[in-house]
Amino acid sequence: MGEGKGSTLVHLLVVVLSLVAFGFAIAAERRRSVGTVVKDDITNSTYCVYNSDVATGYGVGAFLFLLSGESLLMGVTKCMCFGRPLAPGSDRAWSIIYFVSSWLTFLVAEACLIAGATRNAYHTKYRGMIYAQNFSCETLRKGVFIAGAVFVVATMILNVYYYMYFAKATTTMPAHKANRMNSTVGMTGYA
Repeated sequence: MGEGKGSTLVHLLVVVLSLVAFGFAIAAERRRSVGTVVKDDITNSTYCVYNSDVATGYGVGAFLFLLSGESLLMGVTKCMCFGRPLAPGSDRAWSIIYFVSSWLTFLVAEACLIAGATRNAYHTKYRGMIYAQNFSCETLRKGVFIAGAVFVVATMILNVYYYMYFAKATTTMPAHKANRMNSTVGMTGYA
């Protein structure tokens, strides 16, 4: 990491992994399970038949890609807890702000994605007799994967800024240590 820019490869990998997670989240929203009510004439009961369950796989894929991007960045930066200390100043402050913000958006995105995948995989079977009023099949609400996708993009942006400020804060030397060597105050005796 030279000149406070950080590694271009890390930037690229975090962005690519996040964009793939975003793509999977959008695909999961577009391919949510839809159930239709079917009547069984023999047992006089109704049950739900669902179409493809590929949205669950897309949701889990988005979850895993976002997790791998966050893990990569936290591994490179050592989660700000280990390694070299950050230089005091505005770069360290922004780095901490982006670190906390990216973790919050990451947790919300992961919760939306895994909750959407879990709920999409849940299928009702037999619901009761044909005489039931307002019979409908359980499906995932619209927008759960979209919310996850929005938070994936927010996490990506915050991660890029976090890494940029983290790299600046680790490469700059504090002003008080840099000037210590060139001190002009002398310790001479009185004549």
